[in-house]
Amino acid sequence: MAELSNNEAGRGFTHVYTATYEDLQTIGNGGQATIATIPAGGAIECVGVYESEAFAGTTSLVIDVGTSSGDPDEFIDALDVDAMTAPVFNTGDAFTGNQSQPVGGTSSATSVLLEVTDAAIASATAGKIVIGLRIVDLGQFA
Repeated sequence: MAELSNNEAGRGFTHVYTATYEDLQTIGNGGQATIATIPAGGAIECVGVYESEAFAGTTSLVIDVGTSSGDPDEFIDALDVDAMTAPVFNTGDAFTGNQSQPVGGTSSATSVLLEVTDAAIASATAGKIVIGLRIVDLGQFA
């Protein structure tokens, strides 16, 4: 995960995580990895996923992004990456009704998790996704 500089963050995201097929193989089918941290006093305004390189060798690559270790789907829920034709934003359980307010507000630092589901992920031979997050941090002013 890269925290963006002020100049880069001016383009709409504060954090970007890029994962190649090798990275997803390391996470494994049903595995999870921390891709960012919401700071104490912070929240998420936006999460987007872009398939920048098509996946090959997978059967049905599905990802979730959220904060619940049992089912991290607050920000992106059950996204079928293989079926993507355009970037996808804010499909998770916490984003309902196309709301514009931040979600996932927290009083303590909270990990943002990426979960990978694909029984054939070990057979992948190509692919890359970019996950952008806009994290607000009111705690920085405390």
